[in-house]
Amino acid sequence: MGLAASQARLLMLTARKSDIELQLQFINQARAQMANAVSGLFGRGLNLEPESQESKTIAAATSQLQQQDKIMEMNAKRLETQHQAVQTELDGVQKVIQKNIATTFNTFNHQG
Repeated sequence: MGLAASQARLLMLTARKSDIELQLQFINQARAQMANAVSGLFGRGLNLEPESQESKTIAAATSQLQQQDKIMEMNAKRLETQHQAVQTELDGVQKVIQKNIATTFNTFNHQG
């Protein structure tokens, strides 16, 4: 791979890595908001009779939020795996660029 192609690939991978990191931040923020919502629901349900309609509604809402959290956690793990793959490829491209630069300078040193 030539230096220009390697540089273009490096830029593309860097952009993809940043995009993944932003998506992870959004997921983590949403999960934190859901954790606060679940905490609030638990707080509301503490003084209720376990068999009351409001207690059952709170339990259903809590369960639904927990399911959504599990989905977000799976998405975060998928993104983390992609992030690791992109980082590995970035490291490889950077090595190719460094090797191209070293070869270029070595060629110029031998010509002079």
